[in-house]
Amino acid sequence: MDERDIAAFEQRIGHSFQNRDLLIRALTHKSFSHESKDSAQHNETFEFLGDSVLGFVIGDVLFRHFPALDEGALSKMKAYLVSATSLAEKARCYGMGDVLLLGVGEEKSGGRKKDSLLANLLEAVIAAVFLDGGIDPARRLIESTFAPDIEAIDKEDLLFHDYKTALQELAQGRGLPLPDYSVVAEVGPDHDKTFVVEVKMGRVVARGEGSSKKEAQQQAAKHALQESALSSS
Repeated sequence: MDERDIAAFEQRIGHSFQNRDLLIRALTHKSFSHESKDSAQHNETFEFLGDSVLGFVIGDVLFRHFPALDEGALSKMKAYLVSATSLAEKARCYGMGDVLLLGVGEEKSGGRKKDSLLANLLEAVIAAVFLDGGIDPARRLIESTFAPDIEAIDKEDLLFHDYKTALQELAQGRGLPLPDYSVVAEVGPDHDKTFVVEVKMGRVVARGEGSSKKEAQQQAAKHALQESALSSS
């Protein structure tokens, strides 16, 4: 990775690093570290720290943004915002997959596009920003990243993220068979697996992917709801 790539990435996330070694480590997957001759440090512990910083800031923002809501509602919102699918989408918006340092095997298996890997990468970058400049720049990055999602939340509809429940209610309302979920594929190594789930409900068949079976089911249900809406329009 050259100087121009680093500078362009810093511009995208809105933070210029005082210590760029922190950024390089955040962008280093363990597959690259294991193959590196100089045993470059990878970003796994950064993921742990970034997850904590992200959870704290999102929790604080939601608490202040929706002061009248109870703990259960706030927890549902937070879980939706920091899900692997959500984080992966944010990482793609910043082009994080393009600057990720990957090992040869992970590169060949399409690691730059994996939701689980990209979600972890965003957390690692948040940790690097926090370590480099403290909580204020980390908060700015998180708030600017999630602001559109938080503004779009409908606090009157807290099932917005629970697509499985919504799909089941739709099936019951239309007198259709209840949704039936099945895992049709598992892609990748055990430590970084992507699940592909298919859901059937009457004529509607849809698929979803995720880093867990539960997440893949939610995505399949979401796509089934979209198909149902189209078929009824």
